[in-house]
Amino acid sequence: MKIQSLKTFVVGNPPPSYGGPYFVFIKIITDTGVEGLGECYGFPFGPHAIVPMIEDVFERHVLGADPHQIERLSRVIYASGYTHHPDLTIMAILSGFEMACWDIIGKEANQPIYALLGGRVHETLRSYTYIYARPDDAVDVYMDADLSAERAAEYVAMGFTGVKFDPVGGRGAFDPRQLSLESLDRSAEFVRKMREAVGTKADLLFGTHGQMTTSSAIRLAKRIEFADPLWMEEPVPPENALEMARVAQHTSIPIATGERLSTKHEFLRLLQNQSAQILQMNLARVGGILEAKKIASMAEAFYAQIAPHLYNGVVAGAANIQLATCSTNFLILEGIERWDGFHAQLLKKPIVWQEGYVIPPTEPGLGIELNEEVALAHAYNGSPHRRHLEQTEEHITQ
Repeated sequence: MKIQSLKTFVVGNPPPSYGGPYFVFIKIITDTGVEGLGECYGFPFGPHAIVPMIEDVFERHVLGADPHQIERLSRVIYASGYTHHPDLTIMAILSGFEMACWDIIGKEANQPIYALLGGRVHETLRSYTYIYARPDDAVDVYMDADLSAERAAEYVAMGFTGVKFDPVGGRGAFDPRQLSLESLDRSAEFVRKMREAVGTKADLLFGTHGQMTTSSAIRLAKRIEFADPLWMEEPVPPENALEMARVAQHTSIPIATGERLSTKHEFLRLLQNQSAQILQMNLARVGGILEAKKIASMAEAFYAQIAPHLYNGVVAGAANIQLATCSTNFLILEGIERWDGFHAQLLKKPIVWQEGYVIPPTEPGLGIELNEEVALAHAYNGSPHRRHLEQTEEHITQ
């Protein structure tokens, strides 16, 4: 069996655009007609620059390759450009192809991917969602603690046992910063009102985005410890594991991080430095499913847990489900609300979500089929310079 052709989809995500402005999906097809889906995430470039890069890697390394040879193919893509370093662009592309190869392998074996990586150890997968702004909100949900608390209670009534939020404020190119007293007080108020709204029915996931200096993160942690959050996410930028470890040493709140990291090498530093107890790899950036499974196995030896990250499309979400199902140290799964809306429309059969839990599929491979008619009908036609996630180029002083 050889990989014979490639198809790419840059899909515009219509309003309210939960999960980002667009998704990058790929499909590879073998000479025997078996198709595999993948997703690439987090490019620091505009969407129209992405497809030529994917095609370049395909023509150099993937065309004619055996999809079963995942270790070899991954190594060649990772290292053949004289890098031997986790370049996030090449890792995003590698992740998409790796994911698609696993989809093919599962279909050939007539087994879900989790059955080929140790087997199913979880019958259901606990899930959480961000508190998302809604088009009819009169105020910013992240500037209004009462509205956020009300929204959290609504999610818990749906069945969620975890809700995530970030009231710290915007993220900028000049972060990390020392938070103002106003921002610190606002964050504590959010936590207090949300805890009052959900009681002990749900965990609070404090989802910061590396905005703070080490000292500021420690000051914030002291203010919110009273509510016993499940985690404090990426309190400082991900580039310095030692400083993140200093935050961890000064708080009882578990530290979670990993969405901007890739490869086992970067995650090993987190474990060795005791920087985080919860690892949030994004499978469309980290190196794919097998790399994420290796990271989960390393984390197991440190009694650390995994909570796969998802602020992107449903193909990576399906890969997260496969990893979570076969990982003993799985904690909780990020979803885009209930896996409904446009994410469900992109699939011929939606992912099953029931009362706060995802039900792992039994279909082979990733267990999903892309509705290509929907994907093509929503081809991204926005700004060619729009990146999936942006940070302001100005100083943020709050």
